[in-house]
Amino acid sequence: MESHALDTSLRWIVLVPLLGAALNGLLLRRMPRRAAGLLACAAVGASFLLSVAAVVRLAGLEPHHRLLADSLGTWLDIAGVRVELGFAMDQLSAVMALVVTGVGFLIHVYSLGYMAHDPGFNRFFTYLNLFIFAMMMLVLGENLVMLFVGWEGVGLCSYLLISFWFNEEANAAAGKKAFIVNRIGDFGFLLGMFVLGAALLPHLGGGEGVFSFRTIAAHTHELAPWATAIALLLFLGATGKSAQIPLYVWLPDAMAGPTPVSALIHAATMVTAGVYMIARMNMVYVLSPTAMTVVAVVGAVTALFAATIALTQNDIKKVLAYSTVSQLGYMMLACGVGAFAAGIFHVMTHAFFKALLFLGAGSVIHAMSGEQDMRLMGGLRRKLPVTWPTFLIGTVALAGVFPFAGFFSKDEILWKAFSEGNPGLWVVGFLGAGLTAFYMMRLVVLTFFGDNRASEEVRHHVHESPATMTVPLVILAALSVVGGWLGWPHFLGGANRFEQWLAPVFEAGAGGHGADAAHGAAAHGAATHAAASTEWLLAAASLSLALLGLYAGYRAYVGRATLAGKLHAFAGGRPHRVLLNKYYVDEGYEASLVRPGYALSDRVLFRAVDTGLIDGLLVNGTALLVSITSALLRLFQNGKLRFYAYVFALGAAAFVLYLALTI
Repeated sequence: MESHALDTSLRWIVLVPLLGAALNGLLLRRMPRRAAGLLACAAVGASFLLSVAAVVRLAGLEPHHRLLADSLGTWLDIAGVRVELGFAMDQLSAVMALVVTGVGFLIHVYSLGYMAHDPGFNRFFTYLNLFIFAMMMLVLGENLVMLFVGWEGVGLCSYLLISFWFNEEANAAAGKKAFIVNRIGDFGFLLGMFVLGAALLPHLGGGEGVFSFRTIAAHTHELAPWATAIALLLFLGATGKSAQIPLYVWLPDAMAGPTPVSALIHAATMVTAGVYMIARMNMVYVLSPTAMTVVAVVGAVTALFAATIALTQNDIKKVLAYSTVSQLGYMMLACGVGAFAAGIFHVMTHAFFKALLFLGAGSVIHAMSGEQDMRLMGGLRRKLPVTWPTFLIGTVALAGVFPFAGFFSKDEILWKAFSEGNPGLWVVGFLGAGLTAFYMMRLVVLTFFGDNRASEEVRHHVHESPATMTVPLVILAALSVVGGWLGWPHFLGGANRFEQWLAPVFEAGAGGHGADAAHGAAAHGAATHAAASTEWLLAAASLSLALLGLYAGYRAYVGRATLAGKLHAFAGGRPHRVLLNKYYVDEGYEASLVRPGYALSDRVLFRAVDTGLIDGLLVNGTALLVSITSALLRLFQNGKLRFYAYVFALGAAAFVLYLALTI
């Protein structure tokens, strides 16, 4: 069992945002708007400062003993099933805590300006604080049960925030879609937990929590026969939360919520949960090469698949949404090839530039009086002097251009995929990187270059956003530049300090079962022995492709409507229509699952079971039986003395007749 240091501040990192949500929620109608917003920002800011202090204490410990723990007591102890109510911070959760609270705080500040005139201002900040609380519960939970509580919490908060403007039918539908799709994944997560608990329970000693991450890491040998089933079931949950094929469909529709919500979900909270969970459960995943292969292949395919869809979308937020799905695919690819540190590295850098891009898109939408269609934008460079350069920085970082943050994390993933002996996965990721650069430059050109295509009234009101919105953009832009330098690779003369920081977490998982048998550990070993010249060559190819994609996107759309038209009309326009309609996946789900589901619910569950059996036979049938019985009984209780005398005489005659016949 690992040693650890007690740190009671961990509970406050989680609970302070909950306190902010509670105060704002209870005083919803009485709290002044400004006070409500500042309270919410202060709660997340305090959580961030507490996280920084905890990480400093954590860094002061020996690398292999870096674990802070805070126990609130025993949550459950029945029939050998023991679950602690506590929090823990190691190197992995430390990274996530800083990202969630740091980026979350900037999004809160930005929201002060973006939501300033919204009538649901106080309710919005209540939900935002609740979202941060749920995510921190997920990140700092000491065991898989607490992680699952946070997991469900972010699912609930995403529903509340996506359908925040619930008076619009489309918004309400998008919220329900996110909620229902994630329940499918959560079912897999629950099954995975049950299998893990059943496999582990017979091997536990006294006082060991069955779902504690430390317990799981200490009993990997006993879990080996069940590892594939557990890992795949948990991965089903991850495909829902982190929007991977086939459960990615909720994420683009989640754009119905306010833009700061999109930034929070896509950058700092919900979608990172699946990647974090897999990285946290690395000790189980490395036991199953089959599960690792599934994770890697699904991630790579999702990365390319979503990138192709992003090429044709016209809604500025939809482009970024499919970009998020694609980038999450890279993170899964990293985990699948055993490069968990590279996956978490991309979680961090992606949080910086994707939050920047979403908040920048919000600033554009704010300036364009709510317009989100890029075909009606253009020429915003001069009008938005802060939004424009920061958005460009985010674009270059996402495209993976050196020395911006995205270059280091994406290149690390591609290199790990190649060095692990998966050239096919590298090719898929490589192509996806080129498409990413192209569609992001298309977005930039349509939004900021050329003439503005909006109506005269909209053009008249175009203006830069207030400081509460632009200051977070500047900070995130700076992080999008330097954030990747923490993982400066060896082949460029760096020490990859980010990987060094996380190494003890993933070494512990692989070491418990034998590094040679572990798919992920093999990846790490292979990577370290690969020729630096090959890494140089692949990085140069990746960078060249990113630059080529940016250049092609610029040339295709800036002042060249003819070329863009030819791209759209290629092969009769069919490829463009297929991509524009997102491969008709939603329509396929509608035809194969949703409509049959509605039909089953209507004809069997509603008409036969509910209306026919429950309402008709059981409820109404019982009432009818009682009614008939009471009607019959009323015949004998009608209050008419003559009727009673007739009945009495008839009864007496019948009795006498009976005696006469029987005696």
